[in-house]
Amino acid sequence: VRFTFGFTDDPFDKPPCRGCSSYLTEPYVKCAECGPPPFLLCLQCFTRGFEYKKHQSDHTYEIMTSDFPVLDPNWTAQEEMALLEAVMDCGFGNWQDVANQMCTKSKEECEKHYMKHFINNPLFASTLLNLKQAEEAQHNETAIPFHPADDPPRPTFDSLLSRDMAGYMPARADFEFDNYAEWDLRDIDFVEDDSDILHALKIAVVDIYHSRLKERQRRKKIIRDHGLINLRKFQILERRYPKEVQDLYETMRRFARILGPVEHDKFIESHALEFELRREIKRLQEYRAAGITNFCSARTYDHLKKTRDEERLKRTMLSEVLQYIQDSSACQQWLSRQADIDSGLSPTVPVPSNSGKRSAPPLNLTGLPGTEKLNEKEKELCQMVRLVPGAYLEYKAALVNECNKQGGLRLAQARALIKIDVNKTRKIYDFLIREGYITKA
Repeated sequence: VRFTFGFTDDPFDKPPCRGCSSYLTEPYVKCAECGPPPFLLCLQCFTRGFEYKKHQSDHTYEIMTSDFPVLDPNWTAQEEMALLEAVMDCGFGNWQDVANQMCTKSKEECEKHYMKHFINNPLFASTLLNLKQAEEAQHNETAIPFHPADDPPRPTFDSLLSRDMAGYMPARADFEFDNYAEWDLRDIDFVEDDSDILHALKIAVVDIYHSRLKERQRRKKIIRDHGLINLRKFQILERRYPKEVQDLYETMRRFARILGPVEHDKFIESHALEFELRREIKRLQEYRAAGITNFCSARTYDHLKKTRDEERLKRTMLSEVLQYIQDSSACQQWLSRQADIDSGLSPTVPVPSNSGKRSAPPLNLTGLPGTEKLNEKEKELCQMVRLVPGAYLEYKAALVNECNKQGGLRLAQARALIKIDVNKTRKIYDFLIREGYITKA
């Protein structure tokens, strides 16, 4: 004979007695040799030796009851189940309502028992910790670069970026995509008087609605799995690759829905590796065509090739400046540019055009406030555009801030923010795009 944990008090949760068809109340008997389905008998049928088909009165049996302690000697298993059901029905913290539903324990007893055995129980805590660690380990294996702690961009409604993000709403962490799919169902009502055609039409509308729901969930899953919510972060990751691989990444993005996030990244990484291998093979072929057979000679060849290219550039610049030898300003600009090249810096003064118009000399940044905050490329831009560093830093901050809000910036929007010469605005905008500070909308 074995005592086994039984069902709840609700008589409809368990099958009736096989002998008298009455609802079973604990304790009752279950045959250990018959079943499935389980062969259950009430105590009255069991005592009179009820037999049915293959079931015999001498079979081993189990006594089904919940009248035994589990966590506390003063609480039976039946009371434990009643407590959990009462907390689920009344809500955690409503101990008076829980006690009223149980009828066998007071408010203080219910609260003390639940907090001790179900909240502060170290056995349950360790189990929950193990489950949490297992869940984290499972998530670490999947590619989800976006986390709720990130601050995604907040594009304006119905903008290009908003459409690319399927109408993602950061404040709600949800999407505004196909939100009016339910409107087609609001007036549909199935009644008995409908004709067969009308009934079939309503069924078709419901099927269409289900297909739209599936498409909505599919798009949301693709955007979340591939980390497309925060496009700014996604674009920064793309810049790790060479220009050719970036173009491939942009072209193959439409096929990301076919593969998972990990498989798609592996696909792109394999093409990046192929590009590197092809470039290395081309370099080795160039060495072989030049008759080089070892890497020591290859280093000497690269050094001499760089020197030849620099000399060729100097001769080209000399031929250009000789065309404007009558213009003293052009000669001064060429000398300044040549001095920068000889000192290892990038040229800061462009070669004058042949339109006959004398260009303004570059701006001298010495002593101007904010110069120390600029890098060499930004200093070159300020000299060419003749823009003081302080103003450039303000314009840059305004454009970067607007780009982060919109998720991208157009030239027209930049001109609306910066009220200066449109040509200077274009040069600043192109520079920030080229250096990766902002992105095009």
